[in-house]
Amino acid sequence: MTQPPLVALTGGTGFVGQATREALAARGVRVRALARSIPAERGDIEWVQGGLSDNEALARLVAGVDAVVHVAGLTNAPDTAAFEVANVDGTRNLLAAAEQAGVARFVCVSSLSAREPQLSAYGASKERAERLVMESDRDWTVVRPPAVYGPRDRDMFELFRMAKLGIVPVPPPGHVSLIHVDDLAALLAALIPGGEAVSGKLFEPDDGHPGGLTHVEMALLIGEAVGKRPLVLSLPKAILLLGARIDRLVRGTGARLTPDRVGYMTHPDWVARPAFHVPPSVWRPHIPTADGLAATARWYRAQGWL
Repeated sequence: MTQPPLVALTGGTGFVGQATREALAARGVRVRALARSIPAERGDIEWVQGGLSDNEALARLVAGVDAVVHVAGLTNAPDTAAFEVANVDGTRNLLAAAEQAGVARFVCVSSLSAREPQLSAYGASKERAERLVMESDRDWTVVRPPAVYGPRDRDMFELFRMAKLGIVPVPPPGHVSLIHVDDLAALLAALIPGGEAVSGKLFEPDDGHPGGLTHVEMALLIGEAVGKRPLVLSLPKAILLLGARIDRLVRGTGARLTPDRVGYMTHPDWVARPAFHVPPSVWRPHIPTADGLAATARWYRAQGWL
């Protein structure tokens, strides 16, 4: 009897990683996941303790696997060096381990911010990580998600919390695409086999909403999800930078709004481009924006977050 494929997963305890574990399990795929701290409830996952700078742990992670799904990445940091170590050096180390182990298939989760690397240290680090993957001799696919939302997420939660309070500050006028974490996870699972339609390709998936949403439309939909009609304030970049300084004073290194994030938040076009959509024969989104936001709000309420 043929064994189901074994996939090495990084970032398996994070927001996207947890959903990816579930999507892979639903397809009958075996998962070996890397984590600095192994969860108390291990489930059916084979865990490897370590990080992306631990070459011995990476060797154990990729030994005998059929594919690597690289989800782990640092999205928020107080300095540029931290992004470089986590996102660039970490990807380089993982690629080297995959090559040493003879693992051909490599699926890398990047970010739409890599499209404009000059705007932020985060986006620049993801763009450099992409280039490492694309210049390797792996059978690669790179996925650039737009804003990802869904249960467990703490970044978009800030907007839900503000909407519940009746006021949502947003960046200057612009458009943004969204994707529900479960749709993104389903895409990553669908990419495991590789093939002509996906190998050596860069994808920008979204939730199927053509042209994305304006910042105001997104805020109003989040308000609808929490049962409010919030006041939406489009704030200029200078005010957002001031807010970032205040957030740093209040929450220190745990600040959610940073100058680096302001750099890419204020860009007017974070819409997934149709030319980089995933072929429908491989994957298509199933969670409409309004439905997904409403379900996410229900999860937040159930957890006592809202």
